[in-house]
Amino acid sequence: MCGAEVKNLPEGVQRIAAALLAQGHPHAPVMLEDAARTALQAADALGIEVGQIAKSIIFRRKTDDAAVLVITSGDMRVDEKKVAALVGPLGRADAGFVKTKTGYSIGGVPPIAHTTPSVTLIDEELFRFDEIWAAAGHPHAVFKLQPDDLMRLSGAPVVNVVEQAPEVELTAIELLAARATQARAAVTNLPSPCISVCSMDPVTDLCAGCLRTIDEIRQWSRSDDAAKRVMWQRIEQRLSEAQV
Repeated sequence: MCGAEVKNLPEGVQRIAAALLAQGHPHAPVMLEDAARTALQAADALGIEVGQIAKSIIFRRKTDDAAVLVITSGDMRVDEKKVAALVGPLGRADAGFVKTKTGYSIGGVPPIAHTTPSVTLIDEELFRFDEIWAAAGHPHAVFKLQPDDLMRLSGAPVVNVVEQAPEVELTAIELLAARATQARAAVTNLPSPCISVCSMDPVTDLCAGCLRTIDEIRQWSRSDDAAKRVMWQRIEQRLSEAQV
């Protein structure tokens, strides 16, 4: 990314671009057409699994009012008790606190280059993936990296701070069937098939959660409603076969 291109980026993204460049990271921030305030939105826009989104969760440490940043997979839920056991009692971090402490608004908080250094933890679930993406200082900006890059860039330890995964295999078909019903009823803006169960079956080459191929996952964000409806029809056929 040349200097002129960087100057055209939002101010927060420029800070991330500079920080990545200073640390020799090979991937500059990318601006998405649509906002990616949630892990699901980002995954759909990039055509990847939700788990590949390194989402940033901010807590407020009660003892010193420090920001505590937990970076984990987009398909995981942070266990606040596990985090508190490592860093101390936690409180709620509202939008004002997040902006003041990190310099970024909720929906675009990156894992690095905060205004005030945050107490940072990296959850081990991110290491399920070879490639991940993180926010780059703006709701439309992301950058690519590997889990090991995240350790190098942030200097943070790798820990286990997510809730124990539920037995989603027993309910995945039911969840997807309910989402399919919503899709049939929708006239526009068909819902994504993703139900945050991101695991590719090596036998069928389908995601265990949404029953899409990796190519279909990538195509989703670039498809119009007509193409998405065709994709849903394929998914429903696979649902029927899975329920037999």
